[in-house]
Amino acid sequence: MRSTKKLRAGIATLAMTGAALMSTATLASATEQGTTATCAYPYVCFIKNGSIIGQFQDVTSTWQALPSKPTAPLTVVNTRHDDVAYIRWVGGGTTCIPPQQSFGVTGGQLDAMRISSAATC
Repeated sequence: MRSTKKLRAGIATLAMTGAALMSTATLASATEQGTTATCAYPYVCFIKNGSIIGQFQDVTSTWQALPSKPTAPLTVVNTRHDDVAYIRWVGGGTTCIPPQQSFGVTGGQLDAMRISSAATC
């Protein structure tokens, strides 16, 4: 019986530790979402570690180089109402971000972006 009590106590401790870790992860996510609000219209912002590391507003027909070539993790926020934003990875892959949407970059390194006057991806 003694080992059963110890096992239950150990499981309870693990469950509490897991719950604490989950609340920490949720808090970090909420903090990052709060920082996206600082990206003002009509910009497309690159946010890393809670700070804006770049912002663009001009519609262009060609790619605009990202001077810092940021690496993941980071968030790209498109505050524009009618324009999509494209981001490009160093390897050439691209992603389209619809108006008033955010995109979490979870891997790789970005090298360019472009804002298009198209309203949809």
